Amino acid sequence: MDIVSEPNNNNNSNNHMASYKATSSGTTTTTTVTTDANSASLIGGGSAGAATTPSRYENQKRRDWNTFCQYLRNHRPPLSLPMCSGAHVLEFLRYLDQFGKTKVHNQTCPFFGLPNPPAPCPCPLRQAWGSLDALIGRLRAAYEEHGGRPEANPFGARAVRLYLREVRDFQAKARGVSYEKKRKRPKPKITSTTAAASANAAAASATGTS
Repeated sequence: MDIVSEPNNNNNSNNHMASYKATSSGTTTTTTVTTDANSASLIGGGSAGAATTPSRYENQKRRDWNTFCQYLRNHRPPLSLPMCSGAHVLEFLRYLDQFGKTKVHNQTCPFFGLPNPPAPCPCPLRQAWGSLDALIGRLRAAYEEHGGRPEANPFGARAVRLYLREVRDFQAKARGVSYEKKRKRPKPKITSTTAAASANAAAASATGTS
């Protein structure tokens, strides 16, 4: 997964830290976003702490939510969550591209469409479509968990869905891979007629050999 988030828990602080790392041309860049835990929920109140240990999915969803809220606060001009639209979500996704680790070849690159390029090339690193798709799914759920109305959810906006589709299609062509899910072949249904025919054939075979 391209989006790398590393929590940093401090017993003396209520802050959460999420680090995003990107490697390009041998240089590693780390961007750290610090989010106050008390301000993670901008719409309504957050849910009460669960008695059980949060799952890996829940932890990742919380870190993604905190990072997005911090991104809105750092926006110029700053944005509140109720003012956030699908266009702002697209800005956030493009912002994350700088931390991507997936090589996406340009159309002018000689390796365009090759799944295993034989040599390095200067094409940019991007967030993989699968990472972005999973991220939007977590943020869409977190938005509603924090009191957002489903019909106003910016992560479910049509523009966001179209963008993800375009990223998927282009990366599939540029990388020479397929994101189409393989359909499982349906198992043949055994009807009473088929079962009876099989039984008769077996009986006839047994009679002929006796």
